Amino acid sequence: MEVVKERKWQGISGSTLKLLAVVTMLTDHIAATVLARMLRAGAGQELYMVYSAMRQIGRIAFPIYCFMLVEGLEHTRNRWRYAARLGIFALISEIPFDLAFSSEVLEFGYQNVFFTLTIGLVTLIVIEEIGKRQGGSEDGERRTFAGVVLTVLTAAAGMGLSALLRTDYSCYGVACILVLYFFRRRRMLALVMGYAAFVLFLGEIAALPAFLALALYRGRKGYSCKYFFYGFYPLHLLLLYLTCVLMGVAAYSAI
Repeated sequence: MEVVKERKWQGISGSTLKLLAVVTMLTDHIAATVLARMLRAGAGQELYMVYSAMRQIGRIAFPIYCFMLVEGLEHTRNRWRYAARLGIFALISEIPFDLAFSSEVLEFGYQNVFFTLTIGLVTLIVIEEIGKRQGGSEDGERRTFAGVVLTVLTAAAGMGLSALLRTDYSCYGVACILVLYFFRRRRMLALVMGYAAFVLFLGEIAALPAFLALALYRGRKGYSCKYFFYGFYPLHLLLLYLTCVLMGVAAYSAI
C-alpha cells in the first residue's frame, strides 16, 4: 500500500505577495484618482466614507513593495541592472502618474513611487559596496568606524534625494526600506521594526495586514511574471485617467 506523504505548507510565495500589493494599490488609486475627483466635483458624504475605506486598504501595498525590494536585492544576479530597470519604469510611469493625479502631462511637484524604490535600492547597493570595501559584512555588522560613517551618510543622502525630488512617500519611504534592510537577517524582528517605522514615519497604522501577510512568506518565488508587475503600474494609472476623462471629472486635480 502506497503511503501518501502529507505536503508541508510552504507559506505565501513572493508572487502572491506582489499580487496582493497590486490589488490593494489599485484599490487605493481608484479612490485617490477617480473618487477624489468626484468628491471635488461635489459628491456626497457617503462617497467619502467609501473613499476613506479604500485609501486605508491601499496602505497594505507599499510595505510589501519595500520588503520585496530588499528580497530582490538579495537574490538578483545583477543589482545595477535591477536598479536600472526600476529607474526606467520610473521614467515611463511619470506621465501616466501625473495625468492620473493632476491631469497634467508633466507635473514636477510630486513624483511616482518607482523613483522612491529606485533611490532606496541604489542606496542599499552603495551601502553594501561600502561594507565590502571596508572589510566588514554587508548587513552592517563588523564595520569599521569609517564604514559606519559612510553608511550613515549614504542613507542620509538617499533620504535627502527622495525628499528633494518629492517622490511618493518622500524620505520616509526610503527610511522604511532601510529599516527592513538592516534587520533582514532576523525576519520577525524586521517585520516588527518595519511596522514600527511605517507607523512612526508615515502614520500608517493600517499597514498592519501587510506585515501579517509578510510573516507568512517563506522565501518561495512563486510564478514568474516580472514585467506584468512592472507594466501594471503605468498602465493602470493611464486607464484611471482615461476613466476620469470619460466620466467628465478629469478637469479636477486629485491632489
